[in-house]
Amino acid sequence: MLAFLDIACFVLHTGLIVFNMTGWMWKRTRVVHRLTLGATLVSWFVLGYWYGWGYCICADWHFQVRRELGYVDPDTSYLQLLARQLSGVSVSRTLADAVAMTVLGLAIVAAAFVWYRDRQLPTPR
Repeated sequence: MLAFLDIACFVLHTGLIVFNMTGWMWKRTRVVHRLTLGATLVSWFVLGYWYGWGYCICADWHFQVRRELGYVDPDTSYLQLLARQLSGVSVSRTLADAVAMTVLGLAIVAAAFVWYRDRQLPTPR
């Protein structure tokens, strides 16, 4: 069961990251996209107040599963783990955090732009 959870965490967490980056593109997904961006921000900054800035509940659960499986991961962030698993390259926590903040910031800017544009356009009758 733990091996399944490890794979499920990779698929679901990576899917959430991709959705946070792209969910603003389609009108049908924009409401859910706002919710996932909000949940990400709450995790990073509200829960992060107690657990450390940038705390990700998904990553925490995944690392718990991996510890139960006996993995000793040198990584402390999900992007570090993902980079190492996909490419074999180890990246620093500083680089991983910079990439995460930049990508999330760009997704928020893109989403804000389309939300603003959608509110400015007249609705067809």
